[in-house]
Amino acid sequence: MLGFKSLLDMRRTEALLLMCVLIAAMGYTIISLGWLPHISVITAIVALILYGLCRGLKYRDMQDGMVGAVMQGMGAVYLFFFIGLMVAALMMSGAIPTLMYYGFGLISPTYFYFSAFALCSVIGIAIGSSLSTCATVGVAFMGMATAFHADLAMTAGAVVSGAFFGDKMSPLSDTTGIAASIVGVDLFEHIKNMMYTTVPAWLISAVLMLWVLPNAAAQDLNSVEVFRGQLEATGLVHGYSLIPFVLLVVLALLRVNAVVAMLFTVLAGLVVTYFHSTPDLQQLGAWFFSGYKLEGEAFADISRLISRGGLESMFFTQAIVVLGMSLGGLLFALGVIPALLDTVRAFLTTAARATVSVAATGLGINFLIGEQYLSILLAGKTFKPVYDRLGLHSRNLSRTLEDAGTVINPLVPWSVCGVFISQALGVPVWEYLPYAFFCYLCLILTLLFGWTGLTLSKKTA
Repeated sequence: MLGFKSLLDMRRTEALLLMCVLIAAMGYTIISLGWLPHISVITAIVALILYGLCRGLKYRDMQDGMVGAVMQGMGAVYLFFFIGLMVAALMMSGAIPTLMYYGFGLISPTYFYFSAFALCSVIGIAIGSSLSTCATVGVAFMGMATAFHADLAMTAGAVVSGAFFGDKMSPLSDTTGIAASIVGVDLFEHIKNMMYTTVPAWLISAVLMLWVLPNAAAQDLNSVEVFRGQLEATGLVHGYSLIPFVLLVVLALLRVNAVVAMLFTVLAGLVVTYFHSTPDLQQLGAWFFSGYKLEGEAFADISRLISRGGLESMFFTQAIVVLGMSLGGLLFALGVIPALLDTVRAFLTTAARATVSVAATGLGINFLIGEQYLSILLAGKTFKPVYDRLGLHSRNLSRTLEDAGTVINPLVPWSVCGVFISQALGVPVWEYLPYAFFCYLCLILTLLFGWTGLTLSKKTA
C-alpha cells in the first residue's frame, strides 16, 4: 500500500466511525466556517495523532507513516515548482496573451453559447485555472450575454463547461498535476489518457450548444474588442510568441518527461521574451518568484488574466499536496483505510466495481466537504492498492479521479468552486447546472467505460 504495515489492527466499525467523524468535521469547517482546506486537513492530522497516542502508539511511528506518504508525492511538489516557472515564462513571452488575442477574434454572436464554451476551453488550457477563467473571461461573457439578450444560466453553463475542460486538460493545472502525481503517473500520460472521456464529452457538449440551445442573435461585440485592444496594447501579442507553446506540445507528443518539457519551455519563453522586451535580471527574478505583473490602469480588464505564474503561486497547491499526502499516510498507518478496504474487498473484484467505487468516493467527498483537492487526494490514496491488485494501470484511476472529482465540484452549490463561480458570474449553481453539459458528461462516460472495460488499460509487467 504505502510500503509499511498498519500500526493498529482496527475494527471495521471503528474505522468507519472514525472516517465519518473525520469527513463530517472537515465538511463543517470548510463549508460552515469557511476554513481553507489546509487548516481543516492539519486539524484532522492533529486529531488523528492524538487518537493514536491515546491508543498507545508512538508519535515517531505515526510520523514515519506520514513521511513515507509524502516521499511518494514529492514528484508533485517538484512538478508544481516548474509549473509556476512555466506560467510566468509563457506570460512574459506573450504566448498566453497571443493565444487569448486570436481566441477572442473567433467569437460568433450567432453561436454565442458555443463561442463562450470554446473560448473558455482555450483560455482554460492556456492558464490552467478554471476559477481564473470564470472570474475574467467568464465575467466578460456574462456582460456580453446581457447585451445580446442571451440566457444568463445557459451562458454560465457554457463558461463553466469550457473553463473546467481547460482546467482538466492543461499541464498548468494544479488538479491535473495532483491527480497524476497522487497515483504515480506521468503528467502527459495522464492528460493523454483523459482524452478518452474528455474529447467525447467536449464534442457532445459542443453539439448540444450548437443545435439544442437557442441562438443569441446580436451584433454587439464591443466588450470583445475592448479585451483584444487591451491585449494588443500590452506589446505582448506576436505570432512568434507562440513558439514556447508549440515546443511544449511537440515535447508532450514525443512523451518527454513533464518536468524536462517544462524546463525547455521555460528556456524558450525566456528567449522569446527578449524579442520584444529587455527585462534585467532583477525583474526576471521577481517575475519568476511572484509571477508576471501587468502594470497600468489601461489594462484593468485583463490584468487578472495576464498577471499570473511564479513559484509563489504554487505554494498553496504544494502545501495541500503535502498535507493531503500526510493525512493519507496517517490514515493508512492507523489502519483506517486498510480496514475500510477489507470491508469492501469482496465487492471490488472487477474494473467496473472499482470504477464505480472511486467515482462514488469522489462524488461523496465533493458533496460532503465541497473540496476537489481532497476528493482527488483521499480517493486516489484509498484505491491505488485496489487498482494494483486488479492489475489495472494507475492512469485509469487518475482519469476517474478527475472525471468524478475535478469537474463535479462546480456543480455542488456549497463547494469551493460552486460558491466562487456563482458569485463571480451572478448565477446560482442550480440554475447553470443543467447547462454545464461537459461536467456531468465526463462522469457518465467514465462510468460507462469503467463498466464496459472500454479504454481501460492493464498494468504491464
